[in-house]
Order: sequence, then C-alpha cells, then structure tokens
Amino acid sequence: MTQSVLFFDSGVGGLSVLQQVRLHSPHLNLRYVMDDAAFPYGTKSDDVLTQRVQQVCFSAVQQCSPDILVIACNTASTLALPALRQTLDIPVVGVVPAIKPAAQLAKRGHIGLLATPATVERLYINDLIQDFAEHCKVDRLGSSELVQWAEDYLASGQPVPQLQAHLQPWFERCPEMTHVVLGCTHFPLLKPQLQQLWPDIHWIDSGEAIARRVASLLHQSRKLQKNESEEHSPEAHSGRDGELSLHWTSANLSQPAAQRFLLELGELTEATQLALHTANRQNETKC
Repeated sequence: MTQSVLFFDSGVGGLSVLQQVRLHSPHLNLRYVMDDAAFPYGTKSDDVLTQRVQQVCFSAVQQCSPDILVIACNTASTLALPALRQTLDIPVVGVVPAIKPAAQLAKRGHIGLLATPATVERLYINDLIQDFAEHCKVDRLGSSELVQWAEDYLASGQPVPQLQAHLQPWFERCPEMTHVVLGCTHFPLLKPQLQQLWPDIHWIDSGEAIARRVASLLHQSRKLQKNESEEHSPEAHSGRDGELSLHWTSANLSQPAAQRFLLELGELTEATQLALHTANRQNETKC
C-alpha cells in the first residue's frame, strides 16, 4: 500500500512544503488540510490556536488516516507539536525557520529572518540563533502583510505590487545581508518575485529539509513493516505518482487557488470540506 502524508496549515502556505515533498518523493499520496475557517492565525491568542490546531489535526488524521503528519506552519509547530506527538501514534513533523543552513552558507556572516511578527519575537528563535548562528549578525523583520499577499498571489497569479516598497527599506538598512530565511511557509510562494526583485539575495526555506525528513521517517517505517511481514515496500510497486487530495474547514464549496496549485502537481482525487470532531482525550485518535 502506498504511504500517505498529511500536511496542515492555516491557509495555502503549507503547499510550498507539500510541493517539495512531491518533488522529492512523487510516489507518496499527499493530503493537504487548510484551516481557512480560522485564517489568519496571527490575530489569535496562543491558547486559542493550540486548541484549534489540535482539533483540526485530530479530525484530519481520523478522516485521512495518514502515515505521517507534517505541521507545515511555523506558528502551529511552535504551539502544538508536543501535544500532537503525545496523542497521535504516527510521526509528527514540524517546521522551524532555516536559520542553521543560512548561517552555514553566509560567508559574510550576515543573515536575515523574514517571518510573521509573532514568529520573529518567539523565544525559540533566540534559541535557534544562539545554537546555530551565534557567529552571525541576524536581522529580523516581521511581516503579516506577506501572508495575505501570498494567499492573494496564489489566487490571482499576479505579482504583488507592494512587495518592493515593503521590503526595500529593510535591505537598505542591512546592505551586508546576503541570505534571508523565509520563516513562514507562505513566503516561499512569493519566492519567484523575491528572486526577481533582489537577485543577489539567497532565499532559504525549510521545504527541502522537511522533504528529506519525511522520506527518512517513512523509509524507517517501511523497514519495520518489512521485518514484520513479507510485503513488498512501495518502491516495488508501479512508478505512478501518488494521489493528491485537498480538505478545508470553512463552509466554502471549493478552494480554487489551492486546487489549481495541486492540479499542477498531479491528479487531484478529492476536494472536500473537513468535518471537525472534538478531541479532548489522549489516544482518542488512532490510525
């Protein structure tokens, strides 16, 4: 049986992570869940978000029965990963800004972190900088506008006219900055325009690292299954690409932008609203 991966985000940002997993492991079945009923997350308290993320993820795991869950949202990863890992009996992968690889690559020792205002102020960012980029100068910029602009860009396909005016003052204040970490999964959706406007900047996100991590965890799972049975692993099956599906939490009848994005990656076999369930007991959700 082909293994499946479930991706979760508040909106379309996690599609940037799904895309990297698709490129790295095209045989996997990929399920995408967007909590658009609660979008944007940046306006809500940590307590509210923690409960919300758990509820949506538990419901999605019940409905989709994945082999692994990817929390493709920096805010949700920070708040809900421990509870999800304690409750679910599948691996749960979170995302953190790619500060470590940026610090390793920046020869001038000056990097930037572009993320949401809440993310750039979180204590775990200080820990990442202390652990992996202590030798670097790190300039941070919090932008809530880019989240909505990424959503708009995916919906319209039109460049964001405000982008240059929004970010250019930051680059003028930090002329030695050579590498910028895209610390929100929405932001890589704008990477083509960012690269065009600032071609000398190296834009770094976590998508490829997450794709490698997912492949490694699923490979370990296949090895365990192979030791317990004589079934062949997915690699022995046909070389066809895995299925894609889309689920959302609002009352909208469709999600045109996300559906178009996924259709560019392959066949979209399902696009439905996610039914939310109450999940307030540990081990209630078992796959």
